[in-house]
Amino acid sequence: MIDDWQIVNRALAGIRRINLEGLRWRVFDAKGQVLGRLASQIATVIQGKDKPTYTPNREEGDMCVVLNAKDICVTGRKLTDKFYRWHTGYIGHLKERSLKDQMAKDPTEVIRKAVLRMLPRNKLRDDRDRKLRIFTNDEHPFGDRPLEPYVMPPRQVRELRPRTRRAMIRAEKKAEQQQQGTNNTSKRKKNKDAEAAAAST
Repeated sequence: MIDDWQIVNRALAGIRRINLEGLRWRVFDAKGQVLGRLASQIATVIQGKDKPTYTPNREEGDMCVVLNAKDICVTGRKLTDKFYRWHTGYIGHLKERSLKDQMAKDPTEVIRKAVLRMLPRNKLRDDRDRKLRIFTNDEHPFGDRPLEPYVMPPRQVRELRPRTRRAMIRAEKKAEQQQQGTNNTSKRKKNKDAEAAAAST
């Protein structure tokens, strides 16, 4: 487990190499956010694609501060089925670590990997990486900066396809019928018990 002071020192490292003139400080709250959707928004801001002055060969992205990295969410069974793999260079030394173990070890690295793998592989990649500052909780050393909270766009849920919708309706009707059937059997059992008790008296 990475200590908080190590994360703070890592966040402050390399800040002098960044030209902060004219940059905005955007704050992302990762609490309850889906990992991939949050990473795509951070990648857009860190490249400066949300600005009308965006140029692919110039570094004009804003500073991105991500808070509450430990409260990030994933969909499906990625927590146990997603693996990070790397090779040490020795024969047979292919290492792997599940997302659940990586979250326990260092949750900031999960968001960093997701964002960096959405960036183009060019010479601007290292400069963009320096503009990304991630913290496990809501404490950070940039309180004296003009921070702007980033509002995530609303998630658009697409309509179900007709075949899927019909299958869901059939499943709901089947569940209702089963529930009614269990209620009817319980009522019949109660009536039989009552008739048996009356006959015995």
